[in-house]
Amino acid sequence: MSSSPLSSLPTPRRGLLLGTAGWTAVAAATALVAVLVPVLNLLVPEGSPLHLSDYAVALVGKIMCYAICALAMDLIWGYTGILSLGHGVFFALGGYAMGMYLMRQIGRDGNYQSDLPDFMVFLDWKTLPWHWAVSDSFVAQLLLVLLVPGLLAFVFGFFAFRSRIKGVYFSIITQAMTFAAMLLFFRNETGFGGNNGFTDFKRILGIPIAQPSTRMVLFVLTGLTLIGFYLMARWIVNSKFGRVLQAIRDAESRVMFTGYNPLAYKLAIWTLSAVMCGVAGALYVPQVGIINPSEMSPAASIEIAIWAAVGGRASLIGPIVGAFFVNGAKSWFTQVFPEFWLYFLGALFIAVTLFLPNGIVGLAAKLTGRKKEERA
Repeated sequence: MSSSPLSSLPTPRRGLLLGTAGWTAVAAATALVAVLVPVLNLLVPEGSPLHLSDYAVALVGKIMCYAICALAMDLIWGYTGILSLGHGVFFALGGYAMGMYLMRQIGRDGNYQSDLPDFMVFLDWKTLPWHWAVSDSFVAQLLLVLLVPGLLAFVFGFFAFRSRIKGVYFSIITQAMTFAAMLLFFRNETGFGGNNGFTDFKRILGIPIAQPSTRMVLFVLTGLTLIGFYLMARWIVNSKFGRVLQAIRDAESRVMFTGYNPLAYKLAIWTLSAVMCGVAGALYVPQVGIINPSEMSPAASIEIAIWAAVGGRASLIGPIVGAFFVNGAKSWFTQVFPEFWLYFLGALFIAVTLFLPNGIVGLAAKLTGRKKEERA
């Protein structure tokens, strides 16, 4: 029997979570996020060449949120063989849960000076909808950031995986799911701001959100969350659970013959990846200052898969690199050559698919291996 094409993907060795070099890199990343960036942004004067601008901090903070989504995609696609084209909906749901709290924090500082959010006053609503009942509680909304994406993923995944839907068919129905959610959130009567979504945030936990120190705290939290999720993902893929996921990726029928039930494993990692995206969305909204249904567009979900593919699937660090590379290029292209950005993105994905199946990280490992062989 021929092996699956996915079997060519790298499989991590069991053992320690990270080696000496790995822990050194994690420590360096933590110091960069929690110490160096705050110092360069808050303490170094703006006129200094070492000063890190607020724009750069906001851009990197946003990309780190995207990197969490790419990492979540790697767990289900790179290590389990499940290609989702609907993870944007989980990202947006987490963002909307946080956005609801931030809208309530505006209080009477809105344009209409009402206790209701401005868009509700504009639509002549008199009371908050039922699903806004706990929106003034930070703790309750944090729970919803985890529970709403997780519950949707669990229910959707249970019926999809139980029905043995896989491959391109699964990708199509996840795309249909996010498109349906986008259409739903575009409607004004749903109570989520329609096509404008939520914006004009003022405070978080009573602290001005535009304050530099607040922005920096959000940046540091995002960086530490990304590092934490990376370590968690490393632990998962090196565990027995992760080995079963990779076996499902390579030969699901053989896994069933050995007595394992793929449904439970696929459902668990699928739900976890959705929760990770929800957390990313919750961190994204206060830093970017807006959330609307465009985050649920099919293109947004496809981009998450592109980040993972460009960086390198089944490597964990690869999707993070891919998120930074693609979004960094996007930021530059949209400023210098805005009309060519989409062509560049399409060409990049095609080139990676044809010539770099293991992405940027795979290419770097290949080149490093060649240099070692030449030196030997």
